[in-house]
Amino acid sequence: MKCTSKRFVSCLLATMLLCCGCGKDVEIKDPYDISDSATNAQDEAVTEFTGSSAELHYFAENLCVAPIEQTSSESVTDEVVQAMGVFLPTDKTISYQKNIYDKMYPASTTKILTAYLAITLANPDDIVTISAHATDQASDSSVCGLQTGDQIKMSDLLYGLMLKSGNDAAIAIAEHISGSEEAFAELMNETARSFGATNSHFVNPNGLHDEQHYTCVYDLYLIFAKAIELEDFLKLIQTTSYTVYYTDANGGPVSQSWRNTNKYLNGEVSQPDGVTVLGGKTGTTNAAGYCLVLLSQNDKKEPVISMILKSDGRSNLYYVMNQVLGNFAK
Repeated sequence: MKCTSKRFVSCLLATMLLCCGCGKDVEIKDPYDISDSATNAQDEAVTEFTGSSAELHYFAENLCVAPIEQTSSESVTDEVVQAMGVFLPTDKTISYQKNIYDKMYPASTTKILTAYLAITLANPDDIVTISAHATDQASDSSVCGLQTGDQIKMSDLLYGLMLKSGNDAAIAIAEHISGSEEAFAELMNETARSFGATNSHFVNPNGLHDEQHYTCVYDLYLIFAKAIELEDFLKLIQTTSYTVYYTDANGGPVSQSWRNTNKYLNGEVSQPDGVTVLGGKTGTTNAAGYCLVLLSQNDKKEPVISMILKSDGRSNLYYVMNQVLGNFAK
């Protein structure tokens, strides 16, 4: 398929001749007017690919973008945090940023993408049977208490994933959708790339540490921005607690209550004045440090996406998040 106009090619060839250093004056016939080049290129591209002069939409037209630079402020104790960003979707700006393109380990914030795929690809009424692999977790692993052979609805399993941050729930979801963790990870990577998150690579659905499982603040913003477009996802991250009912391997009844690990939602940490924290996702591993992704609303009722990766402690995680929200969310 033709991708450039003859007029553009002629201009390019003429420019190359001018730059060759031959020392002779070159007369360009029918010179290209650079002042309207963007408009012409857009109109020609739309006509060629769609057969009409309809409006051409750009990939990043609704995304927060900013130069690659750091933000400094005496009001933010940023030395205790490795990377963070505050994104204002209404203005399409990044009001605070530190190392937003640096390679980071996401820990359980990985589950944002896992939840997105479960909501978009699985039926909420699907019955998921928990495998022995899903329940084979280390003693210090974050789990939601599932047992091998349990049968639970996908919609309920998502609460175990996002509120309790269950690594067992993440594997059960991956196996149900793709048959294995490995196949699901491939799906995660394909989906992340489709969002523009090209500096990320996932090898599991839960965020347990692996050198090849990484992201960056900006990629995580791209993924989270897609997830919050889903009403079911918004409902998940705003839920403070959830009681689930399901059956065990013998068909007997089981019930559990799961509480959100987000300290803003469970009332352990107060939000800054002028900001309402709606929900988000926590994450912690030794390598990733303490991580937090949030959706909030400022006093103008505008959405705010903020995140911190690799804080040196849980108390500093929320302390610095309050600082950036209080100063850069408005």
